Amino acid sequence: MVSPGALRVVRCGGGGQRGARAVYLLYASGDFVKVHSVNTEETLGLLCGHADLVTGIQLNPHNHMQLYSSSLDGTIKLWDFMDGIPIKTFTVGSKLLALYALASAEDSVFVVIPKEGERDTFQLVSVKLTKGAGQDLEGKELSVVLDGVGASPKQIAFGREDSYVVSVNDVNLQVYFFKRKLLNRFSLSTVKTKGDNRFSCVVCHPTEDCIATGHADGKIRLWRNFHHKKGYTYSALHWHHDTVMDLAYSLEGTRLLSGGVESVLVQWHNESSCQKDFLPRLGSPIESISLSSDGVLCCTLHTDNRVSIINSNLRFSRSIQGLIKSRDVKTGLVVDPRTKALVLNGEPGHLQFYSLQSDQQLFSLDIVQRQYIHQAGLKQSDLVKVAFSARGTWLATVEESEEVADPELQLKLWFYSEETQSFALNTRINTPHDNHITDMCFRDMDELGNDSLILVTTGRDCVFKVWVMVEDSDPEAHQSVSWSCDFVGSYHNYQATNCCFSEDGSLLAVSFEETVTVWDSLTWDLKCTFCHPPGNIRNICFGRLTCSKYLIGATDYGFLCCWNLLTCALEWNAHLNVVVLQPDPLSEHIAAVSWLSKESSLFVFKPSEPWPVYIQRNLCKEKILLAAFVPRDEPEIISSEKYLWLRKSQLFFLTDTQELMTLSTKSLEERLTPSSKQLAVEESLPVTPFSVLLGKHRRQQAQEDTDLGKPVVHNKQEQASPAVKELLHTPAHVLPSASFLCTIFINSLLISKENKSAEEVADEVEMESEKAEDESDEEDATAMEQEDTSHMELLGEMTCKLSKSQERELRKIRKMDYSWISAF
Repeated sequence: MVSPGALRVVRCGGGGQRGARAVYLLYASGDFVKVHSVNTEETLGLLCGHADLVTGIQLNPHNHMQLYSSSLDGTIKLWDFMDGIPIKTFTVGSKLLALYALASAEDSVFVVIPKEGERDTFQLVSVKLTKGAGQDLEGKELSVVLDGVGASPKQIAFGREDSYVVSVNDVNLQVYFFKRKLLNRFSLSTVKTKGDNRFSCVVCHPTEDCIATGHADGKIRLWRNFHHKKGYTYSALHWHHDTVMDLAYSLEGTRLLSGGVESVLVQWHNESSCQKDFLPRLGSPIESISLSSDGVLCCTLHTDNRVSIINSNLRFSRSIQGLIKSRDVKTGLVVDPRTKALVLNGEPGHLQFYSLQSDQQLFSLDIVQRQYIHQAGLKQSDLVKVAFSARGTWLATVEESEEVADPELQLKLWFYSEETQSFALNTRINTPHDNHITDMCFRDMDELGNDSLILVTTGRDCVFKVWVMVEDSDPEAHQSVSWSCDFVGSYHNYQATNCCFSEDGSLLAVSFEETVTVWDSLTWDLKCTFCHPPGNIRNICFGRLTCSKYLIGATDYGFLCCWNLLTCALEWNAHLNVVVLQPDPLSEHIAAVSWLSKESSLFVFKPSEPWPVYIQRNLCKEKILLAAFVPRDEPEIISSEKYLWLRKSQLFFLTDTQELMTLSTKSLEERLTPSSKQLAVEESLPVTPFSVLLGKHRRQQAQEDTDLGKPVVHNKQEQASPAVKELLHTPAHVLPSASFLCTIFINSLLISKENKSAEEVADEVEMESEKAEDESDEEDATAMEQEDTSHMELLGEMTCKLSKSQERELRKIRKMDYSWISAF
């Protein structure tokens, strides 16, 4: 358990399906289950509570408003997914790799767990769900159903009326009949004369005793008469040229859907090879197929982390795109200054802009602008480097072919158009360097105007180049500016590996193998050099704000070095095997991620101090490859001094399994409350003609009142507090009776006395005091004199007698109502 306020690692994107199938609008993503709207593609809710990857989700067959989920943390949770509330948690203990819930089993579910004492061996077991009053219950009563099953959920299926269960693994098929307690095993020939016979998936016909299996050779086999070991038969359907990834029957069983690496959804009619329909060009290989309970919609999950929603007539409806898992993220993690989206490699040759708030792709920019051919061994161009200017108006990209000896290079400069709300190509530079480009960065200082915007690139051709904007002299040109090379620098014929500008843009640091060079960005004079052998420089960055006089570098031998630019000397160094070095753009802090003893550790430090401000060992099980600080919209309120470095920015990092993670003091439930979700949904609703007319009438009325000199009273309740909105949008079946809520709701809409302005309260006090002044002057004066006398006796000469006006003011203060303070 994590203590309240402690820093925790949260998976926030890129979470793979791990074989979990989509159910309606729900799908597993990392540690949680997402609830999406089919019509709007919006995230309606998150089911959070598992401590590890969610491996299976199934609707409760006895209550379709509830959902079962299993996880590698060894628990099964029962959810009310409409409200996002966990109802029960059953602790099994073993890692759960798949989950199945049957209508015939009221108090049990089936899960796949590792077999004790044997490696890479799994078994299907039945878990009895204990009934009890508490929320946390034990699920230790297990009974083994099948041994030697596959770890994938697609390799187990339950037959007609849940009378038998089928398992496929390698070239073996098992059928276990529950009532007869009979187990039949079948094997295919392992001789690969005509193809690979290994099983990949299995599904059972909903109304007949028929089993459909997918195979690695692209064939689909339909098994019948499997009640007898020797009397079984099977027929084959063949269209796929590679592995059949998943199969799904329609509700009535007249249609069979199949998908694979071809990115084509195939629909087979009446189990005939002659009658089939296709839905091609789905974008990426199909991993899983699922049908809605009414059979109207079909969902396909793809290898690029996308869900496609398809109608029953095989028409594409819409898709929900998450973080695309690229083969290799060569661009690194870059933050778009305009949208604060993460920018990295997406589809081949494309740049994806990924929203961290919604866990969805904003848009994809085609950089290479060539058709990518999926063929092994073919050398094609890909995107390798990306850089943004400070305001996000300019984008620089580098694309190169996969040739090692003589790569084809292109440097492209893109300008953001406000009209089209997209980037347009401004300049294309062929062969900007004679060898691979290793790094690039912008210098963008607003105080110097457009002249300050320059781009620096470094390459293995042992030089760095400075690119500047020039005005186009041709009056017939389509654009007013373009980019050209202004300066070329080198150092002892060493390869240039990294570059970065200081915070004020006056200095440029370029690393040449083992040496870091510092240049004046106005005259391009070499100012000083730093070296810390052995090992080449892997990363460099300047300090910021109060630490701007420091330069930080990490070597591939594991040393982290800090140099003082004023004294030109080494300030301190540490041996940490740093693989990622990332400065925070809004503070002095720098994050360093090390890889030691097969674990990733995080060190956060200030260059001015040789000791870290924060250390977290064993940050995650995977190796961290990339990291980025994303500025927050508003500084977060952090109570602990230990985590103040997260106040202005949030740290995100990408692992070698391409899962995006972050560090947060809040759980995911706290960061996405129901009220904020509801407000976000309502803000996105279209404006109706009636609301426009009503708003116009209110503005006219307010303007007339202002012109007539009437005081305008602003009711705070008009802004509709989140509590009221939560009340109005809570499902009716969980609300108390209307008679109980009526009084509370009406009172919340009334304007209370406490909402009066200070001027109105002062006027009322003045009127009351003037009316009662003549009657109470003598009594009050006597009382004040007695009170003043007693004070004078206590304080002596330090207290003087109040004047008449001061006494009147004191009476006003006494009669003022301060009960509104109790509300705070």
